[in-house]
Amino acid sequence: MYPENYRYTKEHEWVLAEGDTGTVGITFHAQKELGDIVYVDLPKPGTAVEQGKTIGSVESVKAVSDIYSPVSGEVVESNEELATAPEKLNEDPHGVAWLIKIRLSAPGEINNLMTAADYQAYLGE
Repeated sequence: MYPENYRYTKEHEWVLAEGDTGTVGITFHAQKELGDIVYVDLPKPGTAVEQGKTIGSVESVKAVSDIYSPVSGEVVESNEELATAPEKLNEDPHGVAWLIKIRLSAPGEINNLMTAADYQAYLGE
């Protein structure tokens, strides 16, 4: 259920590092807990982000939850499709519903995050 090549945070975000770019999203667990997602607020390209700091929010019919950056760097792309189709986060949170892409300023930060096995253990699954 959780891709092995992703790294995970305790706040239920994931990052896939490819070269100097990290693709960021929320986990299947996060979208399941939120329920039907109706709105996503994401940072614009050019925004500097810091590991562990708030970068946006996800709003569901139940609640609004902050999104935290799993890595530091500069936003190079936001997933524009989520502005008009936020429900994609419920359908494919580990795939087409990625949130942002970040040019990594400290690639070593990835090593501080959980592996898929660690994350599943953290969830108690």
